[in-house]
Amino acid sequence: MEQRLDWIVRQPQRWLHWEPVRGGLQVQALLARRYSRAQAGVSAALPQEKALALRAAARPWWHPARWRAAPAAVPAELLWANMSLHMAADPQALIQRWHKALAVDGFLMFSCFGPDTLRELRALYQSLGWPAPAHEFTDMHDWGDMLVAAGFAEPVMDMERIELTFETPQRLLQELRELGRNLHPARFAGLRGRAWHEQLLAALRGLADPAHDGRLKLTFEVIYGHAFRPPGRIAVGGETRFSVEDLRLSLIKNKNQKAGA
Repeated sequence: MEQRLDWIVRQPQRWLHWEPVRGGLQVQALLARRYSRAQAGVSAALPQEKALALRAAARPWWHPARWRAAPAAVPAELLWANMSLHMAADPQALIQRWHKALAVDGFLMFSCFGPDTLRELRALYQSLGWPAPAHEFTDMHDWGDMLVAAGFAEPVMDMERIELTFETPQRLLQELRELGRNLHPARFAGLRGRAWHEQLLAALRGLADPAHDGRLKLTFEVIYGHAFRPPGRIAVGGETRFSVEDLRLSLIKNKNQKAGA
């Protein structure tokens, strides 16, 4: 995902890291190095996660960006959201929040799981007559439609499938617990017993793949997307009201379009 920034020539002066602890703090250093003079912001729902992310994002006292701190309300020119969208109860509302957090001509970079994620585990649960192990993940084309509906422009969607292998069922379950939780509305509502857990471990051993030396294989479909926030259109009716800022942005856009014609 960070490598995809090579395609974008814009150099943001302020970027916002959305839920960085859940999405992975490792990229913080990569983005700080890429945009060395930009100010980094953090958005996290849990105070303890925000504190951890701010410590990771802290600059040395002598760094120029440390002295250009902007208020939290200042829009970002890049919003970075790794692995957040598929965990949102209302993803369209989340996309709207991203749109509001971006400055005009700012851009969004995000990733999330796609429909083929955990296909081996879904088939296993279905064969045992159990509820699905995870909620359904959205197709990348539908995400693109939602971005446009929220006011974003020029969405570009891409995907790749990654196969992870695990030595034991216990290690596989540990990975799944670290990735999140089952949000399927029909998931089992109570606590499972020891006998069910043993049955699950035995069933997971059936995922052993001879092509991977008998290791247990799971597929993950990772969707990548980016889009821009364009200037808002000025609605025209019998009586039209608009701000001076809207008029200024509209005039600048028209001037740039004529210059490029």
